[in-house]
Amino acid sequence: MGYMGDYSMCICFPKKFGVTEVGPPADVKDVFMAYTAGGGSIMTVEQLRRFLVEVQGDFEASMEDAERVVEQVLKRRHNSGKFTNLGLSLEDFHFYLFSVELNPPLLNQVHQDMTAPLSHYFIYTGHNSYLTGNQISSDCSDVPIIKALKRGLRVVELDLWPNSTKDDVLVLHGWTLTTPVELIKCLRSIKEHAFFASPYPVIITFEDHLTPDLQAKVAQMVMQTFGNMLFYPESDCVKEFPSPEELKHRIIISTKPPKEYLEDKSLSNRRSNSQKDKDSDEETWGRMSPDLTYDDDKSDCDTSEQSQCDGDNEACDRLIRPSGAPAYKSLISIPAGKPKGKLREKLKVENDKVIRLSLGELKFEKAITYHGTEVVRFTQKNILRVYPKATRVNSSNYNPLIGWMHGAQMVALNMQGYGKPLWLMHGMFRSNGGCGYVKKPDFLMNVGPNDQVFDAKAKLPVKKILKVKVHMGDGWHLDFKQRHLNLWSPPEFYTRVGIAGVAADKVMKKTKKRKGNWTPVWDEEFTFHLTVPEIALLRVEVHEYSMSDKDYFAGQTCLQVSELRPGFRTVPLFNRKGEQYSSLRLLLRFEFAEVDI
Repeated sequence: MGYMGDYSMCICFPKKFGVTEVGPPADVKDVFMAYTAGGGSIMTVEQLRRFLVEVQGDFEASMEDAERVVEQVLKRRHNSGKFTNLGLSLEDFHFYLFSVELNPPLLNQVHQDMTAPLSHYFIYTGHNSYLTGNQISSDCSDVPIIKALKRGLRVVELDLWPNSTKDDVLVLHGWTLTTPVELIKCLRSIKEHAFFASPYPVIITFEDHLTPDLQAKVAQMVMQTFGNMLFYPESDCVKEFPSPEELKHRIIISTKPPKEYLEDKSLSNRRSNSQKDKDSDEETWGRMSPDLTYDDDKSDCDTSEQSQCDGDNEACDRLIRPSGAPAYKSLISIPAGKPKGKLREKLKVENDKVIRLSLGELKFEKAITYHGTEVVRFTQKNILRVYPKATRVNSSNYNPLIGWMHGAQMVALNMQGYGKPLWLMHGMFRSNGGCGYVKKPDFLMNVGPNDQVFDAKAKLPVKKILKVKVHMGDGWHLDFKQRHLNLWSPPEFYTRVGIAGVAADKVMKKTKKRKGNWTPVWDEEFTFHLTVPEIALLRVEVHEYSMSDKDYFAGQTCLQVSELRPGFRTVPLFNRKGEQYSSLRLLLRFEFAEVDI
């Protein structure tokens, strides 16, 4: 920084000058008075318990729960470790309501049923998990894998390629300029960090470009690295997936059965001469990349012949397994497949086996346009993975809700970038204690009269009304010291609040601008009429108005509507990359009303 003389002391002055103590908003004062017998100065433990039950919707709140709240507030606010049983002043009560740790918007523990098959859950899934940046020239590393696992990611994708001497296995994005990383390094990092954020299973999907000898080497690496953590299938043909509960602290491998390797190589040679069978997702890269030429299903290749084997027929096994493959094949708990035929035939549900099918973003859009019913029905038993189109070279993403509202479990996004699709992904998987598995709504698993399943395009009646009142925000003067918000005039913050979901529910609204303080008070309420609340996400963004330039980004979050705790709640805000700010937060109030249908 150049010499600024005496002026250097002025840089932070406008911020400090604009920070004034803001008391509780009017609604907090009103509810405090209502529960302190008409204006008492202290809210007793019993009065606080009534508030927790009647306003906050904590119907099982006990006196012990209320006592813990009082004890925590007194300890944090007054540095008093001694519980006096007196209760909370108005300022103490506001401190409690406006605390991320004491009053979060979501339950911080797993609370959904975790005993259903894996196909009944949305699973936190990454695409090309090893890339540090763009899809063409960034480095391959275990660092983004570790970071994603710490955030709660449960599905890691690794592209496996031979090294130059064909005697070892590398992870890289084939036929690009990405620098490789050794497979063993990725596997060891996965082992070390797999269960940092969640005890539920981590699935490793291999995009396999290996010879049978190297497949055998991979099998040895995997078994030696994970040992007893590795889950093995009981037979070759999986008839139903296990549950997340059964698979706690286990590592699962998902890839194509090795018998298809040679078929794929001949297939890719044929396809290099013919473009007729190629997924339109891959048209941009297909001419320069063999792996992308037959990346129609990210190397999830044909398993149709596998049904001829019952898994116990040794003669049949010898026929379909190339040399070195048996150990590799025995690792595969979630077989990846690409049934032969047209799109409708790929989505056919088999009674005696389940598979994982992968579809590129554009092919998936075609599938839901012309075969939406078949897609939903397929995902009720099988696992469907959707991945970004190849033209997203800068690691951008598509709207993940398109996959979720059709039952797709593995909606794979590029974790290397940032933007609204990734914010929605983060929001979905903050649910259920952030464990990486979110139970699909019942309507996606049900079959109605005449084999009817959920249709995301159908016109549906309003099912639930959500009211969101935006009371106030705080923390910008602490978290934005180094940011370029307007230093020379008081900030003008406004909040955008809306819904991401089915088309009928999608909407964004915003508060008025509040000028003159770094702790803005809005006290504005918004009402949302939701037709499919189970799949809806609440979007919240804060911006600082700029008269001469684009408004400044000042924080965001997404939260699953069905997981919101009613009442006054403190909502932490995150930066563009989804990292939580240390101080930034909003005080919101959530109210739900059911609608008789």
